[in-house]
Amino acid sequence: MFGFLNCNKPAGFSSRDLVNVVQGRLRGRKIKVGHCGTLDPLADGVLVVAVGPASRLVPYVHETTKDYRGTFRLAAESPTGDIEVEPKFFDDHPVPTLEQIATACRSLTGVIEQTPPAYSAIKVAGRRAYEMARKGQQVEMPKRTIVIESLAVDRYEYPELELAITCSTGTYIRTLGIDLAKAVGTTAVMTGLQRTRVGDFDLRLSHHIDTLRDQPIETLLQPATDGVAHLPKLVVDDEQAQRLVNGLSLEDRQGQLPTDPAPSHAAAIRHDGILQAIIVPIGQDLGKQDPVRQRWVPKKVFKTSSPART
Repeated sequence: MFGFLNCNKPAGFSSRDLVNVVQGRLRGRKIKVGHCGTLDPLADGVLVVAVGPASRLVPYVHETTKDYRGTFRLAAESPTGDIEVEPKFFDDHPVPTLEQIATACRSLTGVIEQTPPAYSAIKVAGRRAYEMARKGQQVEMPKRTIVIESLAVDRYEYPELELAITCSTGTYIRTLGIDLAKAVGTTAVMTGLQRTRVGDFDLRLSHHIDTLRDQPIETLLQPATDGVAHLPKLVVDDEQAQRLVNGLSLEDRQGQLPTDPAPSHAAAIRHDGILQAIIVPIGQDLGKQDPVRQRWVPKKVFKTSSPART
């Protein structure tokens, strides 16, 4: 039980609800389960669930980009930025043209700063922001830097707007839609959200909640390597794999990894396709890398069964 589940979270479910379904199927077995990126109950789509030792790979899944389809109602506003609270509608707001919206999309593409909504699970001074916001307390949300790789209009029939987004982790789609609306002189609330991809996990290959309830989890599990497919890879032989298990360094004998500069981390994969370790360049923790020696040390080791010897 070392891998990921590509789940299709239904609207109305929290991310925790879906994880609970998976944990329920594994009841009585000491197997850790966690998800890679929260989806609000309003949203549906891809929720990647890590099973067993793969829970230690969640930070690496967060490094991948994500695709969304978000729908918004212009000339509307709510405290939560979505329809969790009944929105207020405005009749006197300007009606932006498609060209104006497309121009605003371009202005919000690239590396940008975003202020997350107060109604979010981010902790401020040790407390969840939404808990304070629901009590009417003022919450100062810190800005964060995000990357919007692409932002495009899929459909526009005023006041309804549908956007296609590719972005980095940590992006709040409802905030993105609100910022876009502000750029064209109006307001917006998010009326729907679907996550269609997380890294290599695509909605078209995801598992419905009924499948998770009915089929053995083992048959649905994708290999741990799918969660780190974006990382540079070093294929290791049996001797190298054993060195990693023992916490020892190894050389990139065949020059499989770049050296100028060396990546901050890489995936060491056995010849049978099993992820053995996440490795880092020697001296990285000391702030110095030695690309000439091309030596690597294990940061996270996965003690799976040894490959069969022939």
